Amino acid sequence: MNVYLLQVVNGVGVGMLYFLLAVGLSIVFGLLRFVNFAHGAFYLLGAYFCFQAVQWGLNFWLALLLVPPLVGALAWVAEKLLLRHVYAQAHEFHILITVGLALALQELVIVMWGPIGDNVAVPASLQGVVMWGSFVYPKYRLFVIGFTALFSLALWYVLEGTRLGSAVRAGSESTEMVSMLGINVFRMFSLIFALGAATAALAGVLAAPIRGVEPFMGIEALGIAFVIVVIGGMGSFGGALAGGLLIGVVQSVMSTLWPEGARLMIYVAMAAVLLLRPHGLLGRG
Repeated sequence: MNVYLLQVVNGVGVGMLYFLLAVGLSIVFGLLRFVNFAHGAFYLLGAYFCFQAVQWGLNFWLALLLVPPLVGALAWVAEKLLLRHVYAQAHEFHILITVGLALALQELVIVMWGPIGDNVAVPASLQGVVMWGSFVYPKYRLFVIGFTALFSLALWYVLEGTRLGSAVRAGSESTEMVSMLGINVFRMFSLIFALGAATAALAGVLAAPIRGVEPFMGIEALGIAFVIVVIGGMGSFGGALAGGLLIGVVQSVMSTLWPEGARLMIYVAMAAVLLLRPHGLLGRG
């Protein structure tokens, strides 16, 4: 039983990272109706910037504080220079320009850090394990669960309890109405796009000590993010959280029951949810 309990707790931790990865993608699509295939590249940059900061002798905590805003700023520039010009175009244009951006960022990572992956050390204060009777769990993974839960509450408050959040929710229904209220819609688009990229980068920073860094991790992350968004429902904050936890627990438990099929079960879970709820767990019909 301890093995399965460990896998469930692991699944919650992984699921919270998946939530951070997917929620930005979900919010951007919900507001902008923009299909962002570069989202995984921002996760990739977050992980590698954390790796580089540690290589330079900076501690992990400083990287955790500085890297997400830095990646968000880069995403803000990319949105201003490239992506804004195709918002009104068909989704095919969104896919083409964001896939091109993702490939360019991935190649830059390979040029700068090489094609071989590397490890990021767990911060010294979080090394070791916590013991509750016969149950043993790594301190760092426990920190990830607690930190992502607090960050999720803060993000929920921003989206549900602030003027920006009200504008985002209104903008997802009608950008014309928001413009008539005197709100600069394009500025709001830029802020939300940067926020989505920053949350993906935060997931990359937190994931780096667990899985290390390698240049193709963004592709894998993008696939999982889209699965979670589809399961949870397009544009739904709660749906991204529910989908991330579901996929994390399914993947973690199945890695014990059926290791070869753990990744397959992610897509089986998605198919099962869509058969029961075609618009996702918390999506709007």
